[in-house]
Amino acid sequence: MRNGAVWLETARGIKRIRRAKKSLTKGELLHFYYDEQIQQTCPPAAALIADEGAYSVWHKPYGMYSQGTKWGDHCTIYRWAEQHLQPQRPAFPVHRLDRAASGLILLAHKKSIAAAFAAMFQQHTISKQYRVKVAGLLKLASLPYILDTPLDNKPAITEIVQIHTDTQSGTSELIINIKTGRKHQIRRHLASINHPVIGDRLYGIQTSMTDNQTNLQLKAIYLSFICPLRNQQKIFQL
Repeated sequence: MRNGAVWLETARGIKRIRRAKKSLTKGELLHFYYDEQIQQTCPPAAALIADEGAYSVWHKPYGMYSQGTKWGDHCTIYRWAEQHLQPQRPAFPVHRLDRAASGLILLAHKKSIAAAFAAMFQQHTISKQYRVKVAGLLKLASLPYILDTPLDNKPAITEIVQIHTDTQSGTSELIINIKTGRKHQIRRHLASINHPVIGDRLYGIQTSMTDNQTNLQLKAIYLSFICPLRNQQKIFQL
């Protein structure tokens, strides 16, 4: 129950239940989703970057999820925030980072603020930037360089704005902006030009740089937006 793997079904719908003292009535159903591996997983600690009351910014580590499933949510960034913020309050994810990615992530603590941020993401008024290390020496004629191959039949725009190549390691470090938020967008776009992200075991080529010992070299390093509470620009950087 503490790990979010028990659900209560009533006439009003289905929702997670965490309180062992919750009173049940005839006709209600309890759903148990038990997976030993998931229950025993202990996520690494997230770091609080800023607590703005109605929302907060965190440094999500590699291995922590942005969203839970019916099997539990104790490995998620929002559950970590609910358990560690003082004073305690509910947390709502408003955007995602892949489990294998790390970096800045924004959480809302009121449903109205979550809705405001969701609208801002939809309107592309929140700026996000990523630092990525890729295999190979990436050489482009000019910057910014746009990757705009559609993904899942939807528009997808990835913008490379900086490149630093390392001839000794045969890798390139990129600074990237994204204009859309498709699933695994950066990883898929970079793999499509034969420069997969180091540590990408889904889209990359398995080499000494992408073996099972290397974490995905993709980090969200910058967030900028107009605060929906105070109408002031907020900038967060790693």
